[in-house]
Amino acid sequence: MPGADLPFSVVRTHHGGLVVTDLERSRHFYVDLLGFVETERTPDALYLRGLEERSHHSLVLRRGESPASDHLAFKVASEEDVDRAKAFFEARGAAVKEVPAGAEAGQGRAIRVMDPLGFPMEFFFAMDDVERHLQRFDLYRGAHPMRLDHMNLFVPNVQAAHDWYTKELGFRCSEYTETEEKEPRVWATWLHRKDSVHDVALMNGLGPRLHHLGFWVLDTASVLTACDVLAAAGHTASIERGPGRHGISNAFFLYLRDPDGHRIELYTGDYLTADPDFTPIRWSLNDPRRQTFWGHAAPPSWFEEASPVLDLEGAPIRPTDALLSDRPHFVT
Repeated sequence: MPGADLPFSVVRTHHGGLVVTDLERSRHFYVDLLGFVETERTPDALYLRGLEERSHHSLVLRRGESPASDHLAFKVASEEDVDRAKAFFEARGAAVKEVPAGAEAGQGRAIRVMDPLGFPMEFFFAMDDVERHLQRFDLYRGAHPMRLDHMNLFVPNVQAAHDWYTKELGFRCSEYTETEEKEPRVWATWLHRKDSVHDVALMNGLGPRLHHLGFWVLDTASVLTACDVLAAAGHTASIERGPGRHGISNAFFLYLRDPDGHRIELYTGDYLTADPDFTPIRWSLNDPRRQTFWGHAAPPSWFEEASPVLDLEGAPIRPTDALLSDRPHFVT
């Protein structure tokens, strides 16, 4: 279990920021079709949340010229932890940017940093409370998105990224995938601070890039309803993969592409990881059940395409090639 000796305390993955080219088109996709709650709208941004969330937002859509991810955010345990995080990253020579309270609507003071993996990460504590819609069943529509659950990142060196999160930030591993070699190497890993399967998944690939943001939905019926709604609205091309059940995490899933190509996952049905002696579950890279328990392979786009990330000044970060093969051998 992560102890008091951590440099600062991360509570959980909290929100993601995506750059989109057309706010109205994005609003139609996320709010009208999928059922996200619109908290606030500014001329250049849209702040969304899930039905059970009391924080101001878990997804920020900002207008820009090209699709990208401009930040990914963790909630920390206290205001003092924001200061500790700043000192921690400055001591390591990382680029650090202060985000004053209110610069992101509804959010208190934060810092944004370029982490060692090349991602723009935000650390904050305070955010405005808003009305929770958990029992406003009269407002439910679309996929019934409840909350942001996790982020999935393409990284060139999974082992190094795994070590950063576990040894430096106190994340724990729930499951991992290894190659079948004399000396196995980690191809992907699922890490958490909250007591679920993951807050962050790290996957071998051209990176740094954001693979997807995963949103918890109410039940498997919500996943199927999303498919029906999108199909009826003429958005069948948005359905990239699924519905199905993951071997890793046991979750029922659906992968969608929004109008700018950003990937989101609708996700439900994983399990508790609260026990301090929980033993991480190993999967062979060549076991097809790990990605879809029923054995169906993911499409090539799932391994090849992802959202670019921006540095603290808004410039695209150039990704580097993966250390390992970019996909298991059974994917064509």
